[in-house]
Order: sequence, then structure tokens, then C-alpha cells
Amino acid sequence: MPYSSGRIVHDADAHIMEPPTWLRDHADPAVRDRIAPLRYPGGNELRQTGDVAEQQRDLVAAFDRLADKHRSAAYRADEEEQIMLRKNFAATGSFLAEDRPRALDLLGFSSQLVFNTFHNRRLHDWEHSGDRQLAEGTARAHNRGMVEFCSVDDRLLPTCYVPLADIERAGALATEAIELGAAALLVASGCPPGHSPSHIGLDPVWAQAEEAGIPIVFHVGGTGDLVDPGYFVNGLPVPPDFHGGEENFRSVDYMGIPGPPAQTLATLIFDGVLDRFPTLRFGVIEQGAIWVPSWTRQMESAFEAFARHEERLQRLSLRPTEYVERQVRVTPYPTEDVGWIVEQSGPDVLLFNSDYPHVEGGRRPLERFEASLGDADETVRRKFYCDNFVDLMGRAGLGLAS
Repeated sequence: MPYSSGRIVHDADAHIMEPPTWLRDHADPAVRDRIAPLRYPGGNELRQTGDVAEQQRDLVAAFDRLADKHRSAAYRADEEEQIMLRKNFAATGSFLAEDRPRALDLLGFSSQLVFNTFHNRRLHDWEHSGDRQLAEGTARAHNRGMVEFCSVDDRLLPTCYVPLADIERAGALATEAIELGAAALLVASGCPPGHSPSHIGLDPVWAQAEEAGIPIVFHVGGTGDLVDPGYFVNGLPVPPDFHGGEENFRSVDYMGIPGPPAQTLATLIFDGVLDRFPTLRFGVIEQGAIWVPSWTRQMESAFEAFARHEERLQRLSLRPTEYVERQVRVTPYPTEDVGWIVEQSGPDVLLFNSDYPHVEGGRRPLERFEASLGDADETVRRKFYCDNFVDLMGRAGLGLAS
């Protein structure tokens, strides 16, 4: 029996686990040699030693062995029982595209919105590097890899990255991503270098997404440092992260996660982007949702305080909270109280997500979300598991409602 059964469930946050040369393999020759192979977190069994060339050879060999293991009859024999237990590179369909449809069958999800695992920070840093050729070339390589992986099954919906650093080029890059097959345009949660994400020169990006009927999505990891590194200089040992290493999120990092998407979305709302593009949807993915009620109230307070003096606020046709209800969809963490967030922000905002195959998503996301939904009625549950995702995905979601 699949992990999920008895209702339609769409997964708003799922991932591929990129092999070491994944980005290089999809890059144009002009930038290929400038892209270093991936270095994996310290808690992973694929820890690297030696020089770069040796590391790359060792990693490629390790992945070849791992792929053989995944394809073995013994490994596949107990996949149904292990579908929520095996994580990261051990998970079915984590890096072998041909296995992902089988993983979806075992999970019981009707679709997955698919993100990279290791490249959000890299894409952000390249976008902020000042090297536009490298920023565009790596984004292009990322997008080819994502679309290729998801092409094995219509239920897999690829996210494609659009750098916003070059106002003159952003519209053309959005066109490329949409024509390639993007189901959603991924942009950094934080501010582009040198200008606001609400700059009117970026309107062609939003216009094309709206016309194509696909959302703009933000995802954790693409914002640079979440908090000042000085917060970790405390004279104490560094606590382990989810993976047993020191490179990922811990409690102090966690507190900084909502800042970039909250600021970016507030700026887009106040500067009229959501007003100019009323059918465009925005997804805030793997950045939690417990902050949403206080954030909307803070925007309402800002609106009350400054509307008398700011013409941009006077021109808005809705209140800030109304834009959120109409156009913004957010994934909660399984540790958050979904029932309370729904009570505070309404039933139209939250999205189910599994974070498959990441450790952070846990082994029982459905059970944890169900417990926190408590006595919420079936309408609330259907919106959380299905309808809000269909609304977010627009044209891509038309075939997902049943």
C-alpha cells in the first residue's frame, strides 16, 4: 500500500539529489570548465579527501556503485516498506530519474514540485558575482538538468532558475526557462544585487509567468548567509545538523529563514507587483509558515502607518493580507502547528510538502500534519493537500485536481 492513500495529495516540495558533475554535465562549453564538482556535506558517506581530480574520480566511482545498488533486485525488494525511511542518496528515485516514477507510486502523491538540493546557494552566489556569463550559464545548466530529470513522468514538475541581477536580460532568461518546460520559475528569496526585486524593469519576468500560467517560487538556501556568522562564534562546540555534520541548518540558522521571503514579498506587494499581475501566484517553499500570521499583521500595520504619505500604497486595490490570501502559497514545516496557522491566516495559504527525499522532511510528514490540523473540517484538509497546490500551479495544475 502506498504511504499516502484515500485522498489526492500534491507534494509542493520535493528534490533531486544531484551527482557530483550534474551541473557541469548540463553546461555549455563556455562555462563548463569553470564549474567545480559538488562537495558534499561532512555527514554524508560520500565525504571527500585528496586533491580535486582524485575527489572527482572517487565520487564518480562511488555514484556508479550506488547506482548499481539501487538497481539491484535486493535493494528494490523492500522499497515499499522503506519509501519513507531511506533518505538522501539512499532514497528511491533520489538521483536516478528512471526510478522516480516508482517512488511516486510508492509515496501515493499525485505530483511533486521538484527542486535541486545542492545548488540554490551556488546559483545565488554566481548571480551576485558580477560575472553575468557565469550566472546565466549555470542557471541554464541547472534548468536543463531539472527538466531532463522530470521528463520521465508528467507528475514531476520542474523548477527552473531565473537570475534577476541583470534587469535587461531577466525577461529573456524567463522566456528560455518557460520554453524549456519550467513548471515554475525559481528566483532567489532575497534581493538581487543592486536593485529591488520589485523594479519595474523586471515586469517582463512576472508578465511571462502570468501569461504562461506558472508560479514564481522561492526556496530556502538561495539567500547567502541567513544570519551574521558572528552568531556562531560563541566559544562552544558547533552542534551537529540534521546530517550529523556542521554545514547545514541548526536552530540559530532556522530563526533567520523567514527574513528574506518576508521582506521580498512585502516589497513586491507594497510596490504593486501583485496588483499589476493579479493572477500570478507566488510559492514560498521550505521556509516555514509559522511566521505568516505575524508578517501579514506587520504589513497591515505598515499600510496603516504609511498609506497617508506613500502614493504607492494609496494606489493598491487590496489590503496586504488580501494579496496574500489571493496570490501567496506557503509550505509549513512538519514541526509547525498547521491548525493554528490556518486559524490565523485562513485555509487558502498553506501547502502540503514532504521534502522527499531529505532527512529534514521526516519519516511521517502526513501523520504530523494530520495531528496538527486537529478537528479542521474536510474542506480545510482538501485545500491543504490538493486545492491550494492546484491554484498555485495554474496551468500546470489544471490536470492535477482529480
